[in-house]
Amino acid sequence: MEGGVKRDRWGYEVRTPSDACISAINHYYHQVLIYGRERSVILKATLHDQDCVLANILAAHYLSSSDPSQAHFYLHAAVSRLEQATSYEKAVFDAVHSLISDNRDDEFALEMHFKLLKDFPKDLSSLKRAQVICFYMGRADTSLTLVQQVLPQNQLENYIYGMLAFPLLELGQMEEAEKAARKALEINKDDCWAQHNAKEAYHIFSYSTWITHNWWHVALCYMEGHSPIQKIVKVYDQHIWKELERADASPVERNWFMEWHFDVLILWALPYSNEHSKAEDLLKGLRSRFFKMNSKKQQLMQRGMSLAEAMYEYGRGNYKQALEFLEPDFDAVDYKIIGASDEQVDVFNEVWYSMLLNTGQALKVIEVLGERIKKREGVPFLWRLLERAYTIVGSKEAPIVGEKAKVLETAYFK
Repeated sequence: MEGGVKRDRWGYEVRTPSDACISAINHYYHQVLIYGRERSVILKATLHDQDCVLANILAAHYLSSSDPSQAHFYLHAAVSRLEQATSYEKAVFDAVHSLISDNRDDEFALEMHFKLLKDFPKDLSSLKRAQVICFYMGRADTSLTLVQQVLPQNQLENYIYGMLAFPLLELGQMEEAEKAARKALEINKDDCWAQHNAKEAYHIFSYSTWITHNWWHVALCYMEGHSPIQKIVKVYDQHIWKELERADASPVERNWFMEWHFDVLILWALPYSNEHSKAEDLLKGLRSRFFKMNSKKQQLMQRGMSLAEAMYEYGRGNYKQALEFLEPDFDAVDYKIIGASDEQVDVFNEVWYSMLLNTGQALKVIEVLGERIKKREGVPFLWRLLERAYTIVGSKEAPIVGEKAKVLETAYFK
């Protein structure tokens, strides 16, 4: 390691004599920015230079959720060579270490990323990592500040405008989000994050390389349009499950404990599919991770854990028990700590309406949906739920609402 310094994709110095190590690090950056399936390439970087601090700390971060013991090995390797590292490597080490430490404090981790990006503003991989922290904290305003901080140094860079579009979208600044997404696609039409944000900003489907996620949005739109279930299942079978069956796809269980949002959805699906043993294993694992958190983190994640418990019971058909885990005036926007966008968490509002209907609380659904539909009056699925509620209470409004839903469904799929 002594005497070798290379520059990475961002132009920053990395202490390594190995071109192959730098190449693997750069490939890892690219995979992070495109949500690629080859992020494990960072492990190859450590094979090319086992003493490279940057390669080791990024490898530790990559493995921190799926293989903590192996992550500790790479962390130790980074620490052992930290004195010889460049200033850039030390800054990345401090920021990443704040994320994977046993006593993780998200506020401190965010502070360390602000400091890193102030000194090294062209590091878009670290910007992406910082935005993920903000996402889980429900801090779209801070995410926007981070992007704006480094934008002057990255005016023509790939991916920067897609990263700008998302916090704008989350903050409801749709016109600005659309402009940013369009700018991103002018620079790189294959920017999957920009395609995702463009779709949400101006409702254009983009069949991108970020296949499984963007097809999830397509399936959701079919569902909210109250499309026949066969069409939704077809999207899943042909475009989501098909990807997961690829030879290079990770085993299903390897995706557990990576993202709270995914885990909550899986906890709904497994018992519904009679995979009760697997569901119990996943839930036990989430509980274990929750109780190992420090008190501050537990307080932040309490709602996420409650939602996980609720979805597990909902998947088992225990609607009354599921409701007991949720607040009486549940609003999924308060649960964004699980790492989900507005559109993604709104699915849980619709699940809550179904729970209420299945436990005889149709009047409450009528009350809540009356307000909700004012904001999303073009969604047929919500009108069908309202029709069902009116039918349960024997209201003459049921056929009127049903006709409204029918008109919307016809227009939805023209």
